[in-house]
Amino acid sequence: MQNKKIVITGGPGTGKSSLIHHLEQQGYHCLHEVSREITADAQKQGITQLFLEKPILFSEKLQEARIDQFKEASQTEKNTVFFDRGLPDVVAYMNYYHTSYPAKFAEACKTFRYDQVFLLPPWKEIYINDDERYESYEQATLIYDFLKKAYLSFGYEPLEVPKRSIALRSNFILNNLLV
Repeated sequence: MQNKKIVITGGPGTGKSSLIHHLEQQGYHCLHEVSREITADAQKQGITQLFLEKPILFSEKLQEARIDQFKEASQTEKNTVFFDRGLPDVVAYMNYYHTSYPAKFAEACKTFRYDQVFLLPPWKEIYINDDERYESYEQATLIYDFLKKAYLSFGYEPLEVPKRSIALRSNFILNNLLV
């Protein structure tokens, strides 16, 4: 049995993680964002912002973790698996920061394909900075544009999720899953 792999993506501070937690509480199999863990591990080693200091190393670690998540999702017996970000996010961020990168990043996006992508738009009213989210709201808005372009460039048609409560956003996603 092949399950559906569904990405929930968007710029920083758009409510992705809250939405993933909500879906998980409803019994869905969800795989969480891994970039904060990678950033925290680097900070323990004295690197304040691994992505800014060593963007390719950070992106390689992130890509590897997301490929592992994809493989984990393929092994579960759940019909639907939700991802907090997908592989094209890695490319989008490197494009946003004008970081040159090897072809293996795009190849991974072509190899490991998701079934559907939901895109959360910038939402100033809920945007908050923290230790791992260093982008301004304006930067988060630009990142959203790069994310949308990246997913489109890999043949996805991201569906934008309306700015509503977590419950209503969750319902929107569940009601718009492709059969």
